[in-house]
Amino acid sequence: MNEINILWVDDEIDMLKPHILFLEKKNYTVTTANNGQDALELFDKQNFDIVFLDENMPGLSGLEVLAEIKEKKSSVPVIMITKSEEEYIMEEAIGSKIADYLIKPVNPNQILLSLKKNLDNSRLVSSKTTLDYQKEFRKISMDMGMVRTYEDWVDMYKRLVFWEMELENIEDQSMVEILESQKLEANSQFGKFIEKNYEDWFDPKADKPVLSHNLFRELVSPEIKKKQPILFVVIDNLRYDQWKAFEPVVNNHYKLEKETSYFSILPTATQYARNAIFSGLTPLEMEKKYPQYWKNDVDEGGKNLFEGEFLTEQLKRLGMSSLKQEYYKITNFKDGKKLVDNFKTLKDNDLTTVVYNFVDMLSHAKTEMDVVKELASNDKAYRSLTLSWFRNSPLLEIIQQAQQMGFRLIITTDHGTINVKNPSKVIGDRNTSLNLRYKTGRSLTYEDRDVYHVKDPKAIQLPAINMSSSFIFAKNDLFLAYVNNYNHYVSYYRNTYQHGGISLEEMIIPFLVFNPK
Repeated sequence: MNEINILWVDDEIDMLKPHILFLEKKNYTVTTANNGQDALELFDKQNFDIVFLDENMPGLSGLEVLAEIKEKKSSVPVIMITKSEEEYIMEEAIGSKIADYLIKPVNPNQILLSLKKNLDNSRLVSSKTTLDYQKEFRKISMDMGMVRTYEDWVDMYKRLVFWEMELENIEDQSMVEILESQKLEANSQFGKFIEKNYEDWFDPKADKPVLSHNLFRELVSPEIKKKQPILFVVIDNLRYDQWKAFEPVVNNHYKLEKETSYFSILPTATQYARNAIFSGLTPLEMEKKYPQYWKNDVDEGGKNLFEGEFLTEQLKRLGMSSLKQEYYKITNFKDGKKLVDNFKTLKDNDLTTVVYNFVDMLSHAKTEMDVVKELASNDKAYRSLTLSWFRNSPLLEIIQQAQQMGFRLIITTDHGTINVKNPSKVIGDRNTSLNLRYKTGRSLTYEDRDVYHVKDPKAIQLPAINMSSSFIFAKNDLFLAYVNNYNHYVSYYRNTYQHGGISLEEMIIPFLVFNPK
């Protein structure tokens, strides 16, 4: 342990000699002061790791010294020690961001425990987390070989995300690398599972997860029938781990009632998955039933311009046409603030749907802007950036207003995204789609082991651009790179966030229902 310097301030410091000797035997260095003024002079001259501060001293009180210390070096933890148990003193000390609060008489073990809690906490947590994951690693590896159902895959993915977030602040990077290899193996197995089972999920009698086109009917509609106004928020391109990063912020305003998962359809891309949510139809059904709204990959123009119309039509089919409902799509800060300003006018709605596009724009910006590449260099940074956005976004203000107005809250997304690391060569004609995680077209040449190839798009309820069109979906962390100008293409897109293919991150989607606090 590096030498720890303690400043102990107490007007009866001589009576604490046994405590000080106890700490010195434990290799702590203790400097003492018997009044606030001397303490502040010492604090200016020396670097201390922590301060023990008596609350009740003649001259400068403990609270006054605390305020000065926090102004000089706010990061130094201060442990307040007092005879008084009066609530206002505790509240004032806690409000001044003390690290701990001890009531006299204190014993040496209390002091030691407080030191460990405040100075060794990150090291102790790190070593315990590492130890716990080492135990869990073998179990995850064994369980991965026995995953057979989509429910098993949801559980496996959640376990991996849990450990990813537990390990993100530990010092032992070797553990993080081991987890990364487990995630890679999981995605490899998951790709095989999807290849084997996905087509069967479109059989009405199949044992299957809720898919994008069934989401509204099976998960949202039952909540609407509970006769309480609902704010239905679809955050584009939000992964489960990103949701877990900002879940505590939502929990300040709402109580989680239900957490479940559904599966995005393929391709895990906005024009397919999100249109399917709002229409309640597969892409093939949308093309047939609403040709005026549907656009294929190679068609010109926006591909998600009619979600509000799709939702209205779906509500009619579900016998909910009498619902008072409104749909909003937020694609920039200005639109978000406008909805914040007008949200109170929605108090009589049964259903208010908000599609929020920031996370999708963030993933695209990482591809195109060097500064975002720096800020979101890996999954940990990507989560952190998402949390920072959410804390300062109009979306949080909208959620706060909804809570005050008694709305129930549903949060979900249309698909996730994956950090692509490795290229896989593909060749197609000039009419082949451009997405990096899937391609549709004719005469596709590709690395067979890297993709799930669907020769007949209708088998998975996708429209075909022409008679001989097929689809390929990239697995794992691969991205599909054209042979032409290959090296430039690979260096430009490696370590960017993409969606459209097959991975746990893209396909397993959080669906959350909340009651206002």
